[in-house]
Amino acid sequence: MQAERLTDTRFTVGESPVWRGHEQAVYWVDIPAQRIHRWSVIDEVLRSWTLPEKVACIAFSSNGKLIAGMESGLFTVDLNPDGQAAAATHLAAPRSPMTGMRFNDGRCDRQGRFWSGTLSSVNPTPTGELYRYEAGSELSPPIVRDLVVPNGLAWSPDGRTMYLSDSHASRRLIWAFDFDVASGTPSRKRVFVDMNRHAGRPDGAAMDVDGCYWSSAADAGRLLRFTPAGRLDREIVLPVAKPSMSAFGGSRLDTLYVTTIRPRDAAVDADDGCVFVVRPGVSGCPEPEFAGPL
Repeated sequence: MQAERLTDTRFTVGESPVWRGHEQAVYWVDIPAQRIHRWSVIDEVLRSWTLPEKVACIAFSSNGKLIAGMESGLFTVDLNPDGQAAAATHLAAPRSPMTGMRFNDGRCDRQGRFWSGTLSSVNPTPTGELYRYEAGSELSPPIVRDLVVPNGLAWSPDGRTMYLSDSHASRRLIWAFDFDVASGTPSRKRVFVDMNRHAGRPDGAAMDVDGCYWSSAADAGRLLRFTPAGRLDREIVLPVAKPSMSAFGGSRLDTLYVTTIRPRDAAVDADDGCVFVVRPGVSGCPEPEFAGPL
C-alpha cells in the first residue's frame, strides 16, 4: 500500500491532523513553528497561520473557531481568512502549572468535551497529566496522572471506551479505559497494547468504523491497526521513520492523512516532515466537534 505526499513542504513536528468535510480540507499543526496549516483538496492550496506560542493539538467547534492546546494553556483560536496571523484567546490552564510544561496530544470525545495531556518540554519525567474541558466550565482537575508523553487519545465508535498512550521510550504503552459517556469519566484503566512487543513508540491515533485503533508507530515508520481486543491485524509501512498522528478524511472518510516529524539530521531531500496520504481500505469515524460556544 503506497503512501503519497500531500505536498512537497516539510514540517518540523507535524501533529493533530483534522478533516473538515464541508470544506474538503485537512488541518494540522507544526508545534515548534507555532503554526496551523490547511490544505484544500479542491484547489490544492496550502495556507498557514502563526500563533503566539507553540500549538500541539486542535479541534473545531460548530462556529468554525478552534480550541487549541498550547504552551500556557487552552486557547480559542480564530483563523483570519485574510491574513497569516491567528488570534488566540486564553481559556484555561492547569491550576498548578509546572515550569516548562505544555499541552501535547488532544481531541474531543464523542460528546464534544475537549481532552488534552501535558508534558514537560524541559525534562522527560512522569509529571504529565490528562485534563478535560467543557464549555462554560473550568479545566478539570487531573484525571490521569503520572504520564511522561501523553499521546494516542481516541474513543471507540460508541464512545464507551477511551484510549490513551504514553509514547516515551521508557513506557511505550497504550491503555484502554471504560468511559462513562454521561459524565465524561474514565475508569478501569488497563493495558490495551504493550508496544514493547511491537516496533516503534505509540504516538497519535485514529479510530475506524470497525472500532480498530490506528497507532502511529514513531521510530518504526509504520501505522499499526489494533482490533478492539488489542491484536495487531494490519500494518502500513511509510517512507519516513517518525509518523506522529493520522486522521481519516476524504468524501467517504476512507483516506488517512498522516503527519510526520522531521529529525534534525534528515537529509535535505528526505521526505521526513511531509504529510502523507494513505488509502487503507477502511473508513474512519467522523471527528467530533467541540460542544458549546467558543
